[in-house]
Amino acid sequence: MHAAHTQRILQGFGCFLLILGGCIGLLGLAEFYCFPLFSAGGRFHYAGFGFGSFMFGNIVSQIIAYSLIAAIFIPLGLGHMQLKSWIVPLSKVLLWSWLVVGGPVALLIAFILLASKSLTIFLTAAALLFLALSYLLFPFLFLRFYNKPQVMQILKTHDPRAYWISNRPIPLLVMAALDLFYIIVLQILVLFNGIFPLFGNFLSGVPGILALEASTFIFAFFARATLKRKFWAWWGSVLWLGIFTLSLIATFALNTYSDLLSVLAFPPTEVDILKNIPLQGYHLAVLAGIPLVVTLLLAIRSQHHFVADVD
Repeated sequence: MHAAHTQRILQGFGCFLLILGGCIGLLGLAEFYCFPLFSAGGRFHYAGFGFGSFMFGNIVSQIIAYSLIAAIFIPLGLGHMQLKSWIVPLSKVLLWSWLVVGGPVALLIAFILLASKSLTIFLTAAALLFLALSYLLFPFLFLRFYNKPQVMQILKTHDPRAYWISNRPIPLLVMAALDLFYIIVLQILVLFNGIFPLFGNFLSGVPGILALEASTFIFAFFARATLKRKFWAWWGSVLWLGIFTLSLIATFALNTYSDLLSVLAFPPTEVDILKNIPLQGYHLAVLAGIPLVVTLLLAIRSQHHFVADVD
């Protein structure tokens, strides 16, 4: 592959990311329109809609997701177009992080597609194929592309500056990125009655919110220490991830889906809809546990990247 061709691919992909990020950002802004639709006097209003209801939390979660994607894609797209050297480590971190957390997301979307009665067999099969490619094939193709020496050579030629992200091992950057992801998830759970899994029982309300915020602080604390490559951050992260993972899996496995709905205390209208979803506690234990188990394994295998007495 010629250097000029590789450069055009980088800049073309950057343009695509920039446009896609802008569109997703606008979609996030448009999502705000859903609030008046479900509020009193709105077309889809029902008793109980508001903070603590499923639909309220769902709308806020989508806004957060759209905004986060836009905040990633737009600067990453500009970085590709300007041929900045930091795009390689950042892209690798995002791709590896997606491979960790994307599995449960892909399985959940696949379940929704298979349960849908409105899609034809052809459309369902096409959607499932694209979903599989986006999780399994595309990330590895992009990782292979970014690992090409020619790519880094082109970027170093146009941007010889040394960035801090380039001086950190990719596994540690992935660990920190996953910590940030879990922090965002924990904050979203505040919207759902502050539910927190604690070794077989669900905390909720004020106790649950306090547990969520304490966990958020711990994740943030270890993420910062991990980026600094502090050796104590390695065993601390492993211990914390082990405890958190065991607590979450045990709680979902020992409780039924009905137990979960009871703790969430959604409005009756939402409960009548959600109770018909064929979920079991162990389904949720697997979906939520897989990313945490993989993160724990990543942390264990990353010991050699931590160094004692590093500033």
